[in-house]
Amino acid sequence: MKQADKSPGVPEADLPLTPAVFNILMSLADGEKHGYAIMLEVEEATEGRVRMGPGTLYGSLDRMVKAGHITESDRRPAAGEDDQRRRYYRLTPRGRDVLQAEASRLARAVGLARAKKILAPA
Repeated sequence: MKQADKSPGVPEADLPLTPAVFNILMSLADGEKHGYAIMLEVEEATEGRVRMGPGTLYGSLDRMVKAGHITESDRRPAAGEDDQRRRYYRLTPRGRDVLQAEASRLARAVGLARAKKILAPA
């Protein structure tokens, strides 16, 4: 099996992602959100199986900004619809590439588990 290129320009260099990072990237895949909205969406999308506390969420967001996966947005909702303390985040092109690479990696793992009859066919 060919090993992934670990150079910084290759999305696979950032894999595997932690469940928190993967779920945050998934939440941001359809548009920018503030931290609390991300936390709620992850909990809803995972049917309550993943619950991130503020420390996990904001620590992950900080590391993801530093890694270039997400960026803080300058755009703000209309006055009266926003709390100025909120920080909004969006995927970068690198973040989208890393998310796609991780989703592909996980899909291959699920395919292998099905082939070995560990998981039932979809």
